[in-house]
Amino acid sequence: MRPEVLREYAFLADGERGALVGPRGEIVWLCAPRWDSDPVFSALMGGAGAYIVTPVDPWFVWGGYYEPGSLVWRSRWVTSQGAVECREALAMPADPHRTVLLRRLEALERREVVRVVLDPRAEFGRLGLRGLRRDEDGVWTARTGPLHVRWSGAADAREVEGRLELELDVSAGDAHDLVLEVSDRSLPHERVDPPTAWSETENQWRRVPQVGAVLGERDARHAFAVLTGLTSASGGMVAAATTALPERSDAGRNYDYRYCWIRDQSYAGRAVAADGAHPLLDSAIGFVSERLLTDGPRLRPAYTVSGGLVPAEREVPRVVGYPGGGNTVGNNIDRQFQLDAFGEALLLLAAGARRDRLDSSHWRAVEVAVDAVRVHGDDPGAGVWETETRHWTHSRLCCAAGLRAVAAVAPRPQASEWAALADEMVTRATRDSLHPSGRWQRAPDDDRVDASLLLPVIRGALPPDDPRSRATLQAVLSDLVRDGFVYRFRHNARPLDEAEGAFLLCGFLAALATHQVGDSTTARAFYERSRSACGPAGLFSEEYDVRQRQQRGNLPQAFVHALMFEASVRLARPWTDEQHLPQP
Repeated sequence: MRPEVLREYAFLADGERGALVGPRGEIVWLCAPRWDSDPVFSALMGGAGAYIVTPVDPWFVWGGYYEPGSLVWRSRWVTSQGAVECREALAMPADPHRTVLLRRLEALERREVVRVVLDPRAEFGRLGLRGLRRDEDGVWTARTGPLHVRWSGAADAREVEGRLELELDVSAGDAHDLVLEVSDRSLPHERVDPPTAWSETENQWRRVPQVGAVLGERDARHAFAVLTGLTSASGGMVAAATTALPERSDAGRNYDYRYCWIRDQSYAGRAVAADGAHPLLDSAIGFVSERLLTDGPRLRPAYTVSGGLVPAEREVPRVVGYPGGGNTVGNNIDRQFQLDAFGEALLLLAAGARRDRLDSSHWRAVEVAVDAVRVHGDDPGAGVWETETRHWTHSRLCCAAGLRAVAAVAPRPQASEWAALADEMVTRATRDSLHPSGRWQRAPDDDRVDASLLLPVIRGALPPDDPRSRATLQAVLSDLVRDGFVYRFRHNARPLDEAEGAFLLCGFLAALATHQVGDSTTARAFYERSRSACGPAGLFSEEYDVRQRQQRGNLPQAFVHALMFEASVRLARPWTDEQHLPQP
């Protein structure tokens, strides 16, 4: 099965795992039972196995849409005779051991015939179904690798070369439910009841709030739903649902993002805090605080959703890989030190304090993070873009922003002590990382401008009218913007769009930075330009190829949805320095 361009995929999730659905009704990616497990459907990476629901009529036009505030997707095909929809979702509340995929077929105008193929294959397509049998109720059971499989609603399916195939005749106005269960434990005797499962799933998604007065209200709420879908019951939010999708064809930048980055989790928590004291804020605070209290100054940049160590990077054998990408699983992030993670954690916890969401254990986590910055604030690290180890300016200024933020909400005498440490960090950065032009440069030994340097000013490390802040913003807008999109930094003398795609996170940072200085027209231009870089399902990847108008990198990218949501909230109102907001 050939892969599609990324903009064509929709995303289903229940917090514990996620699936990608293509335009022909093909589930091309689903890891079970957890985010970082091996996939049972891996066609996205060139592996075998898929779950297809598609019209028999070859003449159809595909479309689809999400039910508001949810990741309940409706694939829609207009055929030569009428139209048919497949309503699909991962059932909620989620069981960490059992995946339940709901698909409901509905013919809208007249009778439709739909072809269904089920071919789950564990270990990236290496292991097919075994022990396949159908019971007296027409329910199929089997194993694939260590996983148990049960499929209901397909009594008339037949086995064809190890897979199950079925043609469903759906009358106009009728609905037909298919329920797939995949578990790493023996399946319970009680089967899933489709009406009950749909009702419970709908009730869970109703918890996604109606956001306040924001720009792009529908898209902002959808971004909130995506972040919800990526967040486990443990509180951990994975950075993306996929692995090894290329940022640049054959460039070797193919990473596994099915883990929880402290930085990304903090971005998401702060983003939703801009709108209110939402449960996603509590999830982020809980997960990040627990990691700080457990690991202290040895805080890892990323963890599994259960708080475990991220496995080392390895290549999966016998998988072709997405074109231009690789077959990488795992991530070597555990070997890195990232100073900015402490700053982001402090910014998150300060946002929680302003919403009255911190308890005594969270304040202990604040003290742990402050102590880590005090001791290690001058240590080199991998930086926000996780490149080579240096004294990155962004990392130091981000910690200064975090210290100022917690100082603004902490009881004295800690407040003055933490603010003084922030001043010291800014002073040290000024000594060795201020460009002769007056702007911040990437590092003492790297004089390039970097779009990440917008973030510490947005977060309050320095005032936006500080000459260093103004010069940095102007340099980013002059040197790193093309066609309304923003790039991270210049790799070399090549044009920006030849080195890599535009970085969508940076586009939303530019929107916030220009709004902060009162340029609402430019802010909204950056916001709308970046918001346009999605497909029909409203999902953002990490990068956007401006020349080909294609998404690049893993999908959906959590931190892009987080900053899109925050920009939607902040741009709809006059800028307020959050550090001086009154506490509830």
